[in-house]
Amino acid sequence: MITDWDDAYANAAYIADGERWPDAWVAPAQRWRETCGARALLDLSYGDAPRNRFDLFLPEGAPRGLVVFIHGGYWLALDKSYWSHLSRGPLERGFAVAMPSYTLCPEARIGGIVREVAAAIAAAAARVEGPIFITGHSAGGHLAARMAALPSPLSPEIAARIAHVVPISALADLRPLMRTEMNETLRIDDAEAAAESPALLAPLPGARVTCWVGADERPEFRRQSALLANVWTGLGIATALVEEPGRHHFDVIDGLEDPDHPLTRTLLGE
Repeated sequence: MITDWDDAYANAAYIADGERWPDAWVAPAQRWRETCGARALLDLSYGDAPRNRFDLFLPEGAPRGLVVFIHGGYWLALDKSYWSHLSRGPLERGFAVAMPSYTLCPEARIGGIVREVAAAIAAAAARVEGPIFITGHSAGGHLAARMAALPSPLSPEIAARIAHVVPISALADLRPLMRTEMNETLRIDDAEAAAESPALLAPLPGARVTCWVGADERPEFRRQSALLANVWTGLGIATALVEEPGRHHFDVIDGLEDPDHPLTRTLLGE
């Protein structure tokens, strides 16, 4: 029985040197943007709000498709600039990678963020042809999974292009977060939890979803990933669950930097 919900969703305190994140991502992300040079199209607009911007990283040659990475931060913090280096794996396999920012809570509600991310995907998809692969981490994992849930925030044309969705350490059920102190800012209520929790929604027909989580993560993140995989498997879509050995909440995404890592290859279906 969980009695301290803030502790259940705390990560840094349970990871050695956990306080060094998210700052640890800043330098490698900056170096990778510099390495990409003209192949990094930065701060492209997808809407009118100040944070309605995305970065698009292009491979050498014509893209084989589009990967979208959605950042986390409990819908409260961070932006696209922390994660640029994670585009390297898909880029070196020939895929373009889009990384959007979005309006944070409390200025936006989670439902509004869902719509912003859908608009960002549409804007990136207008620039890159081919299949779309969606992934995201933590709160970004929630947003990735929400793109594969009904009612879809995506147009039928964009939804039809989705080849695979890989929510990483996803928050698939928002109801437990209503018991945390952060909900004073998030303002999740029963109606929003019901409307925006992927585990409480039906998946897009024909969707392919792999829930990825670190085996060393907090029990609630492992439970949430298993929950989504279990529910959506029961609703008839191709769903898998991977608990990556030796990975915690902050390094579980590192595989995306490596074109040959199982996370990258799984995302791209290779």
